[in-house]
Amino acid sequence: MKLVRFLPAFLFLFALLSALLVHDGVARPRAPAARDTSMVLIPAGEFSMGREGGPDNPAHTVRLAAFRIDRYEVTNAEYAEFCKATKRDLPFFWGMQRFHSGPAFPGHPVVGVSWSDAQAYAKWRGKRLPTEAEWERAARGGIAGAKFVGGDALDSTQVNYALSRRDGTMPVGSYAPNGYGLYDMAGNVQEWVADRYDAEYYRTGPAENPQGPEQGKFRVIRGGGWYTGPGCMGVGYRIGLPSNWVDFNVGFRCARDTEAQADSTGR
Repeated sequence: MKLVRFLPAFLFLFALLSALLVHDGVARPRAPAARDTSMVLIPAGEFSMGREGGPDNPAHTVRLAAFRIDRYEVTNAEYAEFCKATKRDLPFFWGMQRFHSGPAFPGHPVVGVSWSDAQAYAKWRGKRLPTEAEWERAARGGIAGAKFVGGDALDSTQVNYALSRRDGTMPVGSYAPNGYGLYDMAGNVQEWVADRYDAEYYRTGPAENPQGPEQGKFRVIRGGGWYTGPGCMGVGYRIGLPSNWVDFNVGFRCARDTEAQADSTGR
């Protein structure tokens, strides 16, 4: 008898929930699950950057101070918060389902942002873009000499790139992290870094905390994206794009000096 008495109330709550999730026969996107937005500490140390015989990325020894880097790529929801607070224009592809851009995809990495946009977001967060050397050390996850993030082979079920056939970005953190606990350092989207691009910089730059060349028309992007073929997925692969370039395969993550990091919040 108690079950019968409470059944109408249960059915009413079920109907109300269904109405909130579906309108006019179209399912509304659910709110993203809570996730850890902390930064990861990358310890000071020496590593071999680039690859043997690389045309513009020959292997060379680099020594870096400790730094922190975002565990995940910056998402649509996070970037939208920035645009709302600063009255900055939304990304170029915003609202385009084809590129998983916009409020319907809050947990996907933001795309369609220029280097200047990425830099402005990082500054607003009290952070910065990682240097190219920092990015590669973080991406390697403590594995020395590997061709790809995670080892010498690519697994299309563990990395979102062209051969994974996902036809777009995936929510950040959809795949296993690397050895440092960082997600999507390979695949999902390529990432802007702080440095200008110079094909000869690896041969002439300093071995200690390199910051990139002082001049150059292009800025570096690193890592592979959902649209990237296997030939460009190497952990040492680098390419330069104009700083005002926007692309459906390019996003970013932020970094921070250890002195500026608040350990209790990860911000």
